[in-house]
Amino acid sequence: MSAIGHAPKDAAGIEPLRGGMLWLAAIVLAGANFIAVLDMTIANVSVPNISGSLGISSSQGTWVITSYAVAEAIVVPLTGWLAARFGAARVFAGSMALFGAFSALCGVAGSLGILVLGRVLQGLAGGCLMPLSQTLLLGIFPKEKAPAAMALWAMTTLVAPILGPILGGWLCDTFAWPLIFFINVPIALLVAPLAWRMLKRYQAAPVRAPIDVVGLLLLVVFVGALQLMLDLGKEQDWFASTEIQVLALVATVGFAAFLIWELTQRHPIVDLRVFRHRGFSAGVVTIALGFGAMFAANVLTPLWLQSYMGYTSTWAGLATAWSGVLAVVGAPVAGMLVAKVDPRRLIFCGLAWLALVMALRTLGTTEMSFWQIAGPLIMMGLGLPFFFVPLTALTLGSVQEHETASAAGLQNFLRTLSGAVATSIVTTGWENRTSEVHADLAGMVDRSGEAGRSLADAGMSSDAVRATLDMLLQGQSVMLAMNDILWAVCAAFALAAMVIWLAPRPTRSIDITQAGH
Repeated sequence: MSAIGHAPKDAAGIEPLRGGMLWLAAIVLAGANFIAVLDMTIANVSVPNISGSLGISSSQGTWVITSYAVAEAIVVPLTGWLAARFGAARVFAGSMALFGAFSALCGVAGSLGILVLGRVLQGLAGGCLMPLSQTLLLGIFPKEKAPAAMALWAMTTLVAPILGPILGGWLCDTFAWPLIFFINVPIALLVAPLAWRMLKRYQAAPVRAPIDVVGLLLLVVFVGALQLMLDLGKEQDWFASTEIQVLALVATVGFAAFLIWELTQRHPIVDLRVFRHRGFSAGVVTIALGFGAMFAANVLTPLWLQSYMGYTSTWAGLATAWSGVLAVVGAPVAGMLVAKVDPRRLIFCGLAWLALVMALRTLGTTEMSFWQIAGPLIMMGLGLPFFFVPLTALTLGSVQEHETASAAGLQNFLRTLSGAVATSIVTTGWENRTSEVHADLAGMVDRSGEAGRSLADAGMSSDAVRATLDMLLQGQSVMLAMNDILWAVCAAFALAAMVIWLAPRPTRSIDITQAGH
């Protein structure tokens, strides 16, 4: 993604952006990053609405989240090649236009298949927007103003996930779920031509770099098969199904072939050789565990609030969005401490804090108030920047300087993929655990028959009495299953905190603005 670079200010025929035009370009680029990040979380609270509208289960509804994340993960390693081959500004403007078109497709989808297709295509376009918006910002700003540009970019990255659930919930409750996708269309129509008009002057000559087609195909095959296996497993009774067995075999063989191919190629689509650095390997394992745990909890919480706690999409969004408040406050502090404190200490403290807060969340009951739910989420926000910011510095500081771009791309790929995989695992695990707890508790409900008699004396029919007792039982089963899943999330955070100590202290400092999204 170095195709743009810093434009020469005195080059003939190139007039650099200045003053208001420069900051307008910055707002356009940051805005594009904003909506790409926003679409990662805006659908989280909308899954029950989408599921009800399309007549599908909640677990099928989560495909709307995972399909976007997987597609985004796949395209991230390609962004650098695309920018070099066609020009960063051209790829950015084209991706923005396509993002709007595919958002419209999502909005008009009348079936799960069309919606998932739209989300996949939307993710492929959005995956280019996030890293390129940062690359272009660094290219158009003089070095002395780059920190201000990065502050604007970082703020959109932090604020978008906070506003996503709130905006998604409000649009679903006030209007209808297609609006969460349609709002992208006018933004794309405005930003795409404006970005091209302002940034095309910086287009560098195309570089006809070779692309690892076989590696890309193997990547798509094994990631796609893995995600399909996780999404369809529960419905197909897992490995009792021939379809799931075939998908598992394809994923395993595809992954092995991908590893062998990439390690023997001169220009691999994903440079796996960076794993020879112990600091990078430990760092990306930590990212996969930590981000997967966080993303899983963020997906599960609004599903639980809307499906079993009686929350509307708006209120579920408000409850979950609190996790971002202290994250915005803590991010600058974490950034300043990275250069002064061993990043492993910061990462450990951040993850240990997240594990502790998640342990508190395992004490949940069906009688919890809004603030009893939101309180731990607010505290979670304090640990997030001390996990993410120094971890980026540590992983990229553990590789050689010429490997930084490859390491950043691979790190972002694994981070995004871990979120999609974790979402599939916890939604399936939650439903399975709920069924197990329900079966365990069924024999203990109203053994004396007193509750049933009281309801019958109140005028309920026998069928209504059984339905009422089963509803109460289901609510408790869901809550206990939720607490069990949150214990697993807590364990993932704690394990991530331990893994980071396998990394040596980085031998060189890294400017975190090199990390990409």
